[in-house]
Amino acid sequence: MTMKNYLHFTAGDNLLFQAWHPNSSGAIAGACIGLVLVAFLERWLSATRAGLEHHWHQKALALTANDDSAGKRCEDDAASVKSGFAAGRKTRNVAPFIASQDVSRGVIYAVQALLGYVLMLNAMTFQAAYLISIVLGLGIGEVLFGRMNRF
Repeated sequence: MTMKNYLHFTAGDNLLFQAWHPNSSGAIAGACIGLVLVAFLERWLSATRAGLEHHWHQKALALTANDDSAGKRCEDDAASVKSGFAAGRKTRNVAPFIASQDVSRGVIYAVQALLGYVLMLNAMTFQAAYLISIVLGLGIGEVLFGRMNRF
């Protein structure tokens, strides 16, 4: 059976894998529920990442403030001023690399990208029920978690 390249509600499209081939209306309904949950999970992960970004930013500011206060103490020391260490100090434009935060950020982003690609590939089947399910899941997720993305 060939894939239809227009919106349709008929059964028979593969979802991601050849083995995942919903042929009945019940199987399509189950696939739609699964797609709603994946879309919902993607929005939750986005909100969680935004909250973590805010938390990490606050920690980086505190770390940078501690570095600045150490630099201020050095300014009071005449020897360090003569060496030019404190006098040439510049403020940071980028937060320092903190492995626990930056590796976590990368993993969360990779999972979020994976979920986005999974949703996109399922939408590309042109099965209208799948597309409606994806949009519905993204909408519900945004209603519940969207406000958490704004800090």
